[in-house]
Amino acid sequence: MNQPAPAPEANAGTKPVAESHAFDVGALESWLGERLDGFFGPLTVEQFKGGQSNPTYKLITPARSYVMRSKPGPVAKLLPSAHAIEREFRVMRALRATEVPVPEMLLLCEDESVIGRAFYVMSYIEGRVLWDQSLPAYDKAARGEIYDALNRTIAALHNADVDAIGLADYGKPGNYFERQIARWTKQYQASITQPIDAMDRLIEWLPANIPESARDTSQVSVVHGDFRLDNVVFHPTENRIVAVLDWELSTLGHPLADFSYHCMSWHIAPGSFRGIGGLDLDALGIPTEKAYVRRYCERTGRADPDAVMADWNFYLAYNLFRMAGILQGIAKRVEIGTASSAQARQSAAGARPLAEMGWRIAQQA
Repeated sequence: MNQPAPAPEANAGTKPVAESHAFDVGALESWLGERLDGFFGPLTVEQFKGGQSNPTYKLITPARSYVMRSKPGPVAKLLPSAHAIEREFRVMRALRATEVPVPEMLLLCEDESVIGRAFYVMSYIEGRVLWDQSLPAYDKAARGEIYDALNRTIAALHNADVDAIGLADYGKPGNYFERQIARWTKQYQASITQPIDAMDRLIEWLPANIPESARDTSQVSVVHGDFRLDNVVFHPTENRIVAVLDWELSTLGHPLADFSYHCMSWHIAPGSFRGIGGLDLDALGIPTEKAYVRRYCERTGRADPDAVMADWNFYLAYNLFRMAGILQGIAKRVEIGTASSAQARQSAAGARPLAEMGWRIAQQA
């Protein structure tokens, strides 16, 4: 069934452009007028709520709306590999040739002299962004449809032929987990505001406990890096996904790293991170984690679900470590004043509890 869409949630929508992310709108309007077919002013700019790293703007003109995503201003110098908006542009443009729903990429500007930072412009897609993963505004059947749409979409991403869509060089070859553990260790250590003992333990434990399934270098796909409910747009009235957004962390990697990150929701209690851990999933119409993993394995044909579950604690511990590292980076940006959303401070506080959860799961592996 297709339950009618409820009213937008509190975190959705736009707001006036934050002073720290303001830019010369006239300069942008002039640049777009010379390069974007069908574009004409006057141009009005609003900033989307949410997001922690690259600010996202709604560009409104008399004819149509667009979306612009840019590096933050001023650009934080702490993590040089972050804010790579040109990679977001490239991966979404490539995925237009697949079953993964993405916006149309219109223009990329790497010349920071135009508005003071690099940016890209893409089509604006009307729809719903859902934030609470228990989906309280929906009935049981609709919740099942929404979760199945998420499962179908991430399976489609991992089934995309990276050679055929021109992304064979989008990531480095070799052991993905070793590289990622080293990367997030380095970025966590560069972002420390207060030491976290569980992170130090995971930094030692993870490289020494990579299972054989995670060392299989034949398992390579485009990985989103942050695939979750509020990074997709659902159709205004149908429970299907019309766009996957926020590709900042995308690369080539092991699909189970990406999928297990998505599945952390089943282990995180409702609250700051909007998990579904501890809820009565059957009553809600939301699949169990095991059923969700099985359906993904059926759709991708990549792995036996029982074998996947045998190594599942490693994958979860790795992703909780990685997420804690990301949130620690946000904590550092809060400290130096470059975090791009009002939710940043609350998110930053999650680094320690997620690391501690990751260490508890690692000890059970």
